Amino acid sequence: MNIFYNINGVGDVLLVQLALTRPESIVTKSQGDVTLIHDEVTGELTAFNLFNASSYVKNEAVGEVELTEEVAGQLQDALLKNGVEIKLDIDFTPKFVVGHILTKEKHPNADKLSVCTVDVGSETVQIVCGAPNVDAGQKVVVAKVGAVMPSGMVIRDAELRGVPSAGMICSAKELGLPDAPEEKGILVLDNNAVTGEIFTK
Repeated sequence: MNIFYNINGVGDVLLVQLALTRPESIVTKSQGDVTLIHDEVTGELTAFNLFNASSYVKNEAVGEVELTEEVAGQLQDALLKNGVEIKLDIDFTPKFVVGHILTKEKHPNADKLSVCTVDVGSETVQIVCGAPNVDAGQKVVVAKVGAVMPSGMVIRDAELRGVPSAGMICSAKELGLPDAPEEKGILVLDNNAVTGEIFTK
């Protein structure tokens, strides 16, 4: 879930994005201060707008709003107050974590890509990586599926040249770190970094 708020640009409206992809065609339904946005083809609820947002949610951010348990509770209450009986299913697990690359294999369909299995603490995932310096045994920063990069890009389950990839092994530049090198390559952490721990800048 991604939440955006810009009172000067849009007004007192919270834009709440539930789906990772935007549908080609939508249908909307308004109920009180809530406008629900469904995918016209699948019927899936993909987003909703909350009008008069400041009367429901405490927020001082402009742009992306941090999704905390408090904000999620206020959103859920706002839906109920407007007669919208939808249960928000929110994943609060950290999205940027220390990963340990267990294996690295050559991609079968692309010379410059590698297929890595990466332990991220709670699970082991397969990630396709194009960095020239990636190798088995490294401790790295993994952006898990659902992570929002500093550029605004959302990490999704993907398939790269026919191989599934669940997450991204990050470079310092992609993480928006100061003094990030210009040359291509992932950020390799100290071997003492603990697998699965939250990565903080």
